[in-house]
Amino acid sequence: MPDHVLIPIDDSDCAMTALEFALEEYPDARLTALHVLDPADFYAATGMEGGAIPNFEQLRESHESRAEDLLERARSLAADRDVDLDIETVVGGVSRTIVEYAKEEDVDHVIVGSHGRTGASRILLGSVAETVARRSPVPVTIVR
Repeated sequence: MPDHVLIPIDDSDCAMTALEFALEEYPDARLTALHVLDPADFYAATGMEGGAIPNFEQLRESHESRAEDLLERARSLAADRDVDLDIETVVGGVSRTIVEYAKEEDVDHVIVGSHGRTGASRILLGSVAETVARRSPVPVTIVR
């Protein structure tokens, strides 16, 4: 039984399903919901590939506010099940940051959501889930 389980979350249904799975399967472990703020998303929001970003601080604050709301929803879901949930927001490339966090924070297991796909594409994983599964120093459970 793992002592510390990491659940990377974003605003996808698959991430929330992964969180629900972790809450059910490992209610006695230390659970950490992690949201990664990717600076590349700030650039994508403006449509600019380089140069100065108008209102960068406003974009950053908007992303941080959405992350706080997301993590509070996760904490509320855990509280409804009488499970403690640590929440954390970090900045960096999503896959790399999740793997680094698992290494640095003594995580025993990672539970990550996959893309919900149908048809022939259902055999494919999302790029984050695939990269984390390949590079993680600990076991990874991918939840659909």
